[in-house]
Amino acid sequence: MSTSERAIPPLDADERTSLTSWLDFYRTTLAQKCEGLDDERLREASVEPAPNSLLGLVQHMAEVERNWFRRVLAEEDAPPIFAPDADPSARTAGFDLAEGADYDTALSIWQSEVERARANCVARSLDDTSPFMGGQVTLRWICTHMIGEYARHCGHDDLIRERFDGGRGSESRRSVERSCGGTGSGLSV
Repeated sequence: MSTSERAIPPLDADERTSLTSWLDFYRTTLAQKCEGLDDERLREASVEPAPNSLLGLVQHMAEVERNWFRRVLAEEDAPPIFAPDADPSARTAGFDLAEGADYDTALSIWQSEVERARANCVARSLDDTSPFMGGQVTLRWICTHMIGEYARHCGHDDLIRERFDGGRGSESRRSVERSCGGTGSGLSV
């Protein structure tokens, strides 16, 4: 997944394209919020007592991708990634940082989970169901939930990033692009 481009979801697409475009938009936003920061900044907690960090949010979203698109949708037996002995249903999965946790590793794991998610979705219709909480959940519901999950955490990312360099929305992205000789898209989240 390239973080250099964040395509605006099409305004007149079919439902599946709209859902996957918005999901990819927020996936790219998450990666962009981390660009240009070193591991020390990425590990830094947002505001005490909250333990959230940009690195923790990347790890968390890898866990969330794994949960919804592998455990629930594909019914795979996929253990937690960052705390293998943890409860797979824990809502805080991935936020805690191990001593040697680093962004490049977390980014690679997250990108792998995103690719697995895409592979698990490609042959399914939005109406396909999987067992969940004693009932059935559709792929449409999972995609909609994931858009909300990413949007919420991208808002957290915005606040954390703003503490570091004052950038909001795509401003931190533009500052990274300016330092690399690019121009920014001007689109804010």
